[in-house]
Amino acid sequence: MANPKKKILIVDDEAMIRRILSTRLTMVGYDVWLAADGIEALEICKKNLPDLIVLDVMMPRLNGLEVCEELRKSSAVPIIMLTALGDVADRIAGLQMGADDYLPKPFSPKELEERINAILRRVDGVSTLASLVEREVPGIIQAGPLRLEIYKRQVFLKGERIQLTGMEFDLLELLASNAGKTVSRADILQKVWGYSPRHYADMRVVDVHVSRLRSKIGDNPKSPEYIHTDWGTGYFFQGVTGVSSEVAIA
Repeated sequence: MANPKKKILIVDDEAMIRRILSTRLTMVGYDVWLAADGIEALEICKKNLPDLIVLDVMMPRLNGLEVCEELRKSSAVPIIMLTALGDVADRIAGLQMGADDYLPKPFSPKELEERINAILRRVDGVSTLASLVEREVPGIIQAGPLRLEIYKRQVFLKGERIQLTGMEFDLLELLASNAGKTVSRADILQKVWGYSPRHYADMRVVDVHVSRLRSKIGDNPKSPEYIHTDWGTGYFFQGVTGVSSEVAIA
């Protein structure tokens, strides 16, 4: 059962989709807000940011890609994009704008519900000291000038903080915590996004996030310092120079 305090914003210009999703998500315990276009969505978010946004790409006035880009200027709120089934470019563009995941239309409301649940479980379960101890995750990982403060969920490059989305941080933490070991795309999808790949296209979620992450930490994909590609399998992290159980709280 979902936490009744969690607020989900559904943004779609199709009234039937808004009605179906609102009914289903309300029944499982979410507080559902609705917006029919991008302008309305941004107005709602300015007043009170939801815990997660389900955002359609093709909408009047302001499309989903523009809404996602605007939100990412100031917020890391989880975003699931809804895209046309055959429009791969829109899917990739949404992820490049900072969306956490995407689901092609037509989609199963049950699958969307599962993805919402998985993302919110991740958000709820990663930020406590108790969970760090339980998972035996180090408090700090140092890789040359790159520093991960796991408990605070912050990353610094040469002393300057880098702004990452929740998914990007989890991806970096997973790879850095398993430095020197290849983590397959399927394992990354399961451990970070909370679901197993159903289609090969699902792997693009991982690839695009790795690309965004590399650009943020100054990693050249042609000659990476940190995140390396194990072609046909997954990714591995190199360059860790220090690991500490210290917890940076201040």
